[in-house]
Amino acid sequence: MLGRLLVVFGVVAALAVSAPKFLPQLLALAAGTSDAGAPAMPPASAAEPSPGYARQAALRADRLGHFAAEAVVNGRSLDMLVDTGASVVALTPASARRLGLHPAASEYTLQMSTANGVTKAAPVMLDEIRIGDVVVRGVPAVVFSGDGLSVDLLGMTFLKRLSKFEVGGGQLVLVQ
Repeated sequence: MLGRLLVVFGVVAALAVSAPKFLPQLLALAAGTSDAGAPAMPPASAAEPSPGYARQAALRADRLGHFAAEAVVNGRSLDMLVDTGASVVALTPASARRLGLHPAASEYTLQMSTANGVTKAAPVMLDEIRIGDVVVRGVPAVVFSGDGLSVDLLGMTFLKRLSKFEVGGGQLVLVQ
């Protein structure tokens, strides 16, 4: 468990440091100019809609205070850890394969520093991420190479596309 937390914190730090280096590539992906073993996590549940907002999903914090989501990405279910410190949605190689994403070796152009050391990542574009009633299309993401990432991260390239997200009462509410 401690090892997994160190990896997650390392990835968060790496993304914060590395984001300026690859942000132009992610923005290009968003503009359409490029090709596109975790523990059980509680699924998203529908929240009581706030006035003026059509779609919401509420995630309960686990015993360590983390928010995990059972997301549907490109039509496939993935357990993801919500990470507001991650600039980008980040996928493990195994999850990318499940989604039918197979970046060529030459596409792993992003240098990422993690708790396990420096690794490379490939920018990709996800068609859709769905959590409960919340749906975001055209989400820039990265696929880590090797063992650089042990859990899929739901980062800011998804979260910033929401109307808002807020934490309170042991839950994270995603509002679209």
